[in-house]
Amino acid sequence: MPNEQSPQAALPTFPESYWLATGSVPSFPKLEQDIQVDVAIVGAGISGITTAYLLSKQGLKVALVEAGRLLNGTTGHTTAKITAQHDLIYDEFISHFGKEQTRLYYDANREALQFIKQTVDQHRISCDFTEEDAYVYTNSDEYVKKIAAEFAAYEALGIPGSYLEQAPLPFQTKAAVVMKNQAQFNPVPYLSHLANESAQKHGCQIYEQTTAVSIEKGDPAVVITNEGHRITCRYAVSCSHFPFYDGGGFYFAKMHAERAYVLAVKTSKELPRGMFISAEDPKRSLRSVMANGEKLVLISGENHKTGQGICTFEHYEALQSFGERYLGVEEVRYRWSAQDLVTLDKLPYIGRTHSDDPNILVATGYKKWGMSTGTAAALLIEKLVTGEDSPYRELFKPGRFHADPSLKTLIVQNADVVNHLVSGKVEMVFKKPEELNRDEGAAVRANGKRAGAYRDPQGQLHIVDTTCTHMGCEVEWNHGERTWDCPCHGSRFSYDGEVLEGPALKPLTRIE
Repeated sequence: MPNEQSPQAALPTFPESYWLATGSVPSFPKLEQDIQVDVAIVGAGISGITTAYLLSKQGLKVALVEAGRLLNGTTGHTTAKITAQHDLIYDEFISHFGKEQTRLYYDANREALQFIKQTVDQHRISCDFTEEDAYVYTNSDEYVKKIAAEFAAYEALGIPGSYLEQAPLPFQTKAAVVMKNQAQFNPVPYLSHLANESAQKHGCQIYEQTTAVSIEKGDPAVVITNEGHRITCRYAVSCSHFPFYDGGGFYFAKMHAERAYVLAVKTSKELPRGMFISAEDPKRSLRSVMANGEKLVLISGENHKTGQGICTFEHYEALQSFGERYLGVEEVRYRWSAQDLVTLDKLPYIGRTHSDDPNILVATGYKKWGMSTGTAAALLIEKLVTGEDSPYRELFKPGRFHADPSLKTLIVQNADVVNHLVSGKVEMVFKKPEELNRDEGAAVRANGKRAGAYRDPQGQLHIVDTTCTHMGCEVEWNHGERTWDCPCHGSRFSYDGEVLEGPALKPLTRIE
């Protein structure tokens, strides 16, 4: 059932993903001993589960470990579009990487879509999979030329699509580009089926509540958990959203974290078939979902760097206002948010972490398009582990460095980090812990130092040191999710300090 509605704004009081609230996710035990396998995979989202399925089906002995619950990260909080249309990117990619490499990017994502479709058909998975056209639209004169340039890129690359002035939306648009024959689905039954198939039919060992913290390099390699258990393996694969193991990749400096917000709403106006996203900011993304025979619309967007920006609850309110204006929102059933990682050049990092460590692999940086790119990552990792060649190996290689536009982006991102390192330390603190109302969090003074406090709905006070355990930035309170978020590299912590998102591996220190 949808959770309680807040009388102030008709928004649910607490965030809850529609997919997780209405789906059934299998449970698996915690790792309690040392084990030895062919492949150890860390992270049970779409990349980790699909990789485990592919490799265990090949007859390899596979272990899949997850710090929390299956699908409880970004995968369970997606909008679940399966598409190679990743905003306006193809014209930009042609200018940076050339036509051949850009076409490979499209092919990798197209093949991922086909894999999902074939898997759904083969296993007869009931996951609301439907083929849909995908649209990028604009209401801005500035973006009309960009839409036209994107369509020209489609034509140059041989991508099926067309240019429109009016997208099939119940409001006016000035231009749109459509990519034909994309898809949407419900990821929970799909990935739950793959997890069960891997475990029950192919012998994959799946462990939840098992946090991997480091890797001992070598052949074999050893994945070590926070409780000291050792997973000896021929190959170690990090699919943990932000890589839990850096291996000299400096991923914290080569990616930034962004949050985006989603509402599942009942509307008075019909949203036509298709998947839609605005070209301009603030982003507005639309798709429909059938919930017990009733059509809901997912309105998403309001992207911003993690730990930065306005009060997070205002992002939900902005999406609601958009929906009320254009679709006639009658009820908000669910609200949730997700975190995504964006690389310097906007291409994901998939492959070997370092040439000196050929048996340690990583998949990260999907730029909000994890259903297709995460599946493409699994298909590539399967080939790297089994020794097959892939046309995508060089394109997605983590060790690549394109000076344009990566160098400029690297400088800007790390200047932003320095700014937050400094400004966070001198920020004024206005609240005292005793002044907090129920369900309120803020930066406070505790024992003469900056701290973070949250008073829960029952009145209990939770106080933590606000110094991020990754590199020492000051975390900020996220009212919309009741979390502490780091503005430097995107680590997120629960209100009592537990790690929710890396790169941090250790919890915030609790203050009594």
